[in-house]
Amino acid sequence: MKNFCITFFVFVIIIATAAFAAGWPAAEEGRSADYLRIHVRANSNSEEDQAVKYKVKDAVVEFITPYAAECGDKPTAMRVISDICGQIERVCERVLRENGYGYGAHAEVREENFPTRVYGDLTLESGIYDALIVELGSGTGDNWWCVLYPPLCFTSADAGVEYRSLIYDIIKKFFA
Repeated sequence: MKNFCITFFVFVIIIATAAFAAGWPAAEEGRSADYLRIHVRANSNSEEDQAVKYKVKDAVVEFITPYAAECGDKPTAMRVISDICGQIERVCERVLRENGYGYGAHAEVREENFPTRVYGDLTLESGIYDALIVELGSGTGDNWWCVLYPPLCFTSADAGVEYRSLIYDIIKKFFA
């Protein structure tokens, strides 16, 4: 009986190690569950619509940064960002108007299926993620994206503060 228990224990360890190395599906779901992404989608792929997308992105990031800095966990980030979607839309529409565009904007936090994306040293696998989606006009053009929580791309250069993610640092250290 003792040999059976030892053999069984070794077998379980081997299976667990193989599953971890292969990327067990639950682990993938856990990874996507840890992030709140942000996508700013242009009206179209015309040069003009793509250029204004970046102006809108800059204004949205500036507006959201203080809110993102106050969020200590993803559920709080989702609630806070959902609560200010109307204000985010107004920021977008102001930038669009200032640049001569007549179409509006829509901001919403929702689940969406995304392909694999790379952000610096971080790879976000394809899957379903919670995201702040900002659509300019029809929202059918190419998008700018980043990670809102943990705030991997929200920095405040004026204050000399850079927001970092413990999860990102651990992943980076693990694969270095």
